[in-house]
This record gives sequence, structure tokens and C-alpha cells, in this order.
Amino acid sequence: MSRKKEIIKTDYALIGGGIMSATLATLLNQLEPDKTITILERMPHVALESSSAWNNAGTGHAALCELNYTPQKEDGSVDITKALKINSQFEESKQFWSYLIKNKCIEKPKSFLNAIPHMSFVYGTDDVSFLRKRYEAMHVHPFFNSMKFSADESQIAEWIPLFLENRTSKEPIAATRIENGCDVNFGSLTSNLINFVKEKKNVSLKLAAHVEDIEREDNGKWQLEVENLETKDEYIIEADFVFIGAGGGTLELLEDSDIDEADGYGGFPVSGQWLVCKNEELIHKHYAKVYGKAKVGAPPMSVPHLDTRRINGERSLFFGPFAGFSTKFLKNGSYLDLIKTIEIDNVFPMLAAGWHNRKLTKYLIDQVRLSFNDRMDALREYYPEAKNEDWELKIAGQRVQVIKKDDEQVGILGFGTEVVCSADGTLSGLLGASPGASTATSIMLDILERCFPQYHSPEWQAKLNEMVPYRAKDLRENPEKVLDARKLSAVLFE
Repeated sequence: MSRKKEIIKTDYALIGGGIMSATLATLLNQLEPDKTITILERMPHVALESSSAWNNAGTGHAALCELNYTPQKEDGSVDITKALKINSQFEESKQFWSYLIKNKCIEKPKSFLNAIPHMSFVYGTDDVSFLRKRYEAMHVHPFFNSMKFSADESQIAEWIPLFLENRTSKEPIAATRIENGCDVNFGSLTSNLINFVKEKKNVSLKLAAHVEDIEREDNGKWQLEVENLETKDEYIIEADFVFIGAGGGTLELLEDSDIDEADGYGGFPVSGQWLVCKNEELIHKHYAKVYGKAKVGAPPMSVPHLDTRRINGERSLFFGPFAGFSTKFLKNGSYLDLIKTIEIDNVFPMLAAGWHNRKLTKYLIDQVRLSFNDRMDALREYYPEAKNEDWELKIAGQRVQVIKKDDEQVGILGFGTEVVCSADGTLSGLLGASPGASTATSIMLDILERCFPQYHSPEWQAKLNEMVPYRAKDLRENPEKVLDARKLSAVLFE
């Protein structure tokens, strides 16, 4: 006879030990310190998947340099709507981190954040024209008024000398630069946040905890069937509210929950690789995050960039990422992940998305076939003097792009993040990728607003105003407040 499983009761169960769950746990603990929170992570440590420093770009996404956030419209003008939204969301993250630092909740910012210039670099007449229009549309707004533009080779050489070393191409070039960009080690930040909350007597972290199933009980509570991957012990978590922030593992758990709101969602996995510099002289010769323009059909996380990174105090230089395809939904997942998420209600949207995104399919096939020399040639489009012996290829993270139905039941491939909430607000899950971690605070605040009736109570509003005085929507509608918001987050750069 099988042993009866232990039932562990908690108010809030958060699945996944990455930046999303860490942010939500911290917010909830500040708002309701008497409530119990259980964080479940299937790996032996937190932040080993998408939040790991080696598995993401480390860019504090604020739309300062990412050209895919400012598309060119048919009339030739540049739409900065998405850039304004993302910039205001990152400001919100900085406000929250500043609050935590000032209240000695987490370590000093140097452990996870460093200031670094954010730049865009393009070549060719059409792209130079686009970058100039982008600059003209952006720099007049308070969010971006420190942006500089140059098409002068000597100025660009001063900003990013590697890009102009022995550049023989006669194509015109241009660049924009903003000094107040950020490089963020989201793995370190995640560990900071979880170390803070797990010191509280009512917050627990369970590692090697694989959630096998999730179902709603007659009493309205959620039961999670969990296996400890190290001891093979099984137990049940019973919770009033569940957040699924398991990266690529979220889709399958949302399907297991059987909430109507998850119907029709599918996922398309995209893997990545970096070229990582081994030459210390080169690493210290370049200091900026420089984004180029994506190839036709490329997913947003594959926008080429040559980045200075700081990981565990060490300075690094990355180029990429190069996209690939794997049926895994997590870097440490199973090759059966994609197959296990195909159901009757999402198979048509997934097939339709494949048909409508044939350019993406071709792009991924081409990327998989690249040799090391091919990847180095891609780097030489930006840094002409790059030598093969100075670089090595490393595996980056695994991402799952959202596939969903539109009003006509046609599959739409989404490149952002998607929040799915049950009608009664007792379960929420996060799908998607970019800009992801940088906007974690905004995403988690949106979940609180959608799922917790007490969000609008005077008590919660007072505390939220203390933690994040300038909500993202408020900044977009009142851009003159951006300077005040940035004064609050100045502690991050001290």
C-alpha cells in the first residue's frame, strides 16, 4: 500500500525559482508579511535557467538601443510606442530595486547592476536613414533626451573603437548612444531577492521540486503534486493562489490546470548560442552594449549585439545570440517538451503559426547550419578585425515563443510576454520571452492588480506607492515626472 502523501498548506505557491517568482515573492511579502509563501524550483539552485547570467543578454531593456522595439511604418516614420512602454517599465523595476536597497533588503547594486552605454549601430544607406529617423523621434522625449546620434566615423571610433578597426567597407555607418544604460546580472538579482524573502519565517524555498500536476479542488484551493528529484519523495502543496513562472515549463502546467483562459496557447522553442571573447585585451578595449539590426525573419532575442558584461565581478565580451532549434522548452528540459504541449485546442494555431512564419522557419534552419567560421563572419560585420582564435562558442538559454489564437482562430506567434490569469484570479502564469526579466516588476504588479482584490485597498496602495511611486502607465502619461523617478533610483549607481 502506497504511503499517504504529506500535504503542505500555504497561502501562495510560486512555481519557478527565477526572477519572476523572486520579484512576486518579494512584493507579496512586503504587502502581506503574515501570509505564507512557498517557492518551488526543480533545479538544485535558483536562477539556473532563463535568469542565469549566461542564458540571457544581461541588458536592462529600456528600448535605448533595441531597434526591434521601434519599427518603421509604411509611411517611413518610426513608431516609438513600444519603446516608451518598455522604458517606463524598466524605470519601474529600478524604483523597486532602489526601495529594496534603501531598506537594506538586498545587497548593494554592484552585485547585480552596472551602468554601461547602450548603443545602436547600423550600416548601409537605408538603415542609416532609419536610425536617423529613430533618433529624431526619440530624443525629443524625456525618456530618451540624452540620446546622441552620429554618422561620423571618427566619433563612432571614439565610442566603439573595435567597430572601426580596419573597416574597409565604403557603406555609410551610423550609431546612437545613451550613457545611462544598464547591464544586469539577473541571476545575482534573483538570488538576492530569494535570499531576502526566505529569511522570513513564513516563506519557504523548496529545491529539486518538480511539479508533476496541478488541479483545482472542490473547496476552491489548488493542489500541486510535487516530487523531490533528489530523494524521490512525493508531497502535495495546497494553495489559495498559484503563480506559474517556470519559463518554458509554464505552458504544460497551465494546460494541466484546465483553466479556460489557457485554451489555445502553444509554444515554439528557440535556443541560442554566444560567441564569447577569450582575449583580455579585447575585452577591455570595448565598453558598451551595441545592438544591430535583426535579419529578416529573426526572432527578437536574436538581434545581433556585441556586449560588455559583468558576471560575478568579471568583465566579459559576448556577441550574438545565434538562434537554433530544439524541442526542449528548458535548457535542462526534455526533448519531449514540445510534443507534450500539443493538444486538440492548440494544434491548429500552432500549425497556422508555422505556415504564417515561414521566414522564421527558414531563418532558424539557416542558423542551425552555421559553422563556427560563419558565426565569426557575422561578428566581422561589426568588428572587422575579429580573429577566430580569440572567440569560443557557448550555449545560451532556451526560450519559448507564445503561439495563441486571434479572433479568427488563426495562430499568432507572439514575441513578447503574455500573462494568463484564471477568471477568479486564483491562478496566473507567464509565457513568452523578451523583454522579460527587465520588466519583471511591472508584470508582477499587473498580476497583483488582476488577481488580488486588495490591490486597490488603502493599505496596499500606500505600500505600493512607497515601493514604486511612479507606475509605468503614470510615467507614460506624465513624462515630465521621469526626472523625479530617476532621482529615486540614483542609489543604484552610487
